[in-house]
Amino acid sequence: MVFSSRNQTLLSKIATNDQHGENSPYFDGWKAYDLDPFHPTENPNGVIQMGLAENQLSPDLIQKWIAKNPKASICTKDGADSFKDIANFQDYHGLYDFRKSIADFMGRVRGNRVKFDPDRIVMGGGATGASEALMFCLADPGDGFLVPTPYYPAFDRDLRWRTGAQIVPIICMSSNDFQITQEALESAYENAIEANIKVKGLIIANPSNPLGTTMDKETLKTLLRFINEKKIHLICDEIYAATVFNTPDFISISEVLQEMEHDPTVLINPELVHIIYSLSKDMGLPGFRVGILYSYNDGVVSSARKMSSFGLISSQTQHFLASLLSDEAFVEDFLTENSRRLSKRHKVFTQGLEKDGITCLPSNAGLFVWMDLRRLMKEPTFDEEMVLWRLIINDVKLNVSPGSSFHCEEAGWFRVCFANMDDLTVEIALDRIHAFVRKGKENEAMAMKNKKNKVWQKNLRLSFSSRILYDEKTLMSPMSPHSPFPQSPMVQAKT
Repeated sequence: MVFSSRNQTLLSKIATNDQHGENSPYFDGWKAYDLDPFHPTENPNGVIQMGLAENQLSPDLIQKWIAKNPKASICTKDGADSFKDIANFQDYHGLYDFRKSIADFMGRVRGNRVKFDPDRIVMGGGATGASEALMFCLADPGDGFLVPTPYYPAFDRDLRWRTGAQIVPIICMSSNDFQITQEALESAYENAIEANIKVKGLIIANPSNPLGTTMDKETLKTLLRFINEKKIHLICDEIYAATVFNTPDFISISEVLQEMEHDPTVLINPELVHIIYSLSKDMGLPGFRVGILYSYNDGVVSSARKMSSFGLISSQTQHFLASLLSDEAFVEDFLTENSRRLSKRHKVFTQGLEKDGITCLPSNAGLFVWMDLRRLMKEPTFDEEMVLWRLIINDVKLNVSPGSSFHCEEAGWFRVCFANMDDLTVEIALDRIHAFVRKGKENEAMAMKNKKNKVWQKNLRLSFSSRILYDEKTLMSPMSPHSPFPQSPMVQAKT
């Protein structure tokens, strides 16, 4: 049965608007991968997925734990005795053992320098669900939130699509490694006011996605002072907290808040601070859809808990994770080994890029690097960035994400994920990059040689008297216009 487009009028404005954010190169790259996915034997020339920030480096550690702890799951012979209790209805507070284990795990990830209250743990369907619930608690349609650029593309979906909230960019630049400054904060706030946008909060991701960097204590203090002065909320997305693999260490907003609360010279309202957390990145469990909202605001906790009924974590998942995260020895070993593996993979990948003269923003966390390809573009424009991105997708067959999809103000930056594949696939990806850059250099050299030949021919022609016979064929460039040599990706990118 075929329905006419007129039937679109039967749908809601949310269902038919284009604010979901799917019309972005970020998602287009995923679609290119879905149409032609790489497989080492079945499709070796397919697209390698380097646009998905997923941690696949340490699932074996959890698998080994499961084998030793069969009672953790109610779907095993050993754990079936708990089936009835866990399968029955659970209210949206969640299992206490689960909330207690999550609170303890969050503290452990932060070096046990701060404690979290299980009664402030609110569940959500992944960080996406937790983030949206918080937006519904804090904002009315049209209200705005300041967000430093570059930022996670799906924020446009998670924070805006159904809530009607707006994102006001805080412009950060590469000149200071994209760090937030007081001037940038004030400028963004003033821009919002001039646009008649009521600013309700500031949202940061620490560690940063896509930069892979952590914020220092002074920056976090600046943010706390700023939101207290403006009387707006501070939302800290800390879902990459345990992916730190190099110095400096991760500093949570909870630690800085605790420190400033005990400083009699500073007036800080903790009710303005909220944390979004998840096990998707730190434990590599995105399919479990474990999202956590931790708020210091009693009203937010109460309201968000009511909203959580629309996106609860299954009680079976809660039961399993409560057992897993309560094993302190396992958790300590997992965090240490996962960090070591991330560090090793980051080093292999960035050093591989450096062989081709490709640099990345120095980073110490996350599952990706912020790769600088500005030198491969003819002009520093977003049109040129799109040309280069299409070549990488279609010719090199790598799904990397262009900086423009992260709302970066400077063209030529790309986010590249390195932890969602095995060692062999990383080698193949680097080999493709090597071939791409090498061919580009060869053809640039050839193009330069041709250009010099043309200049030489022109000068030579001018030096001859018009009475001298001149056979143009004898001075022709060694490369014919019908030469079989294709232009390189880099040369194509500049035309």
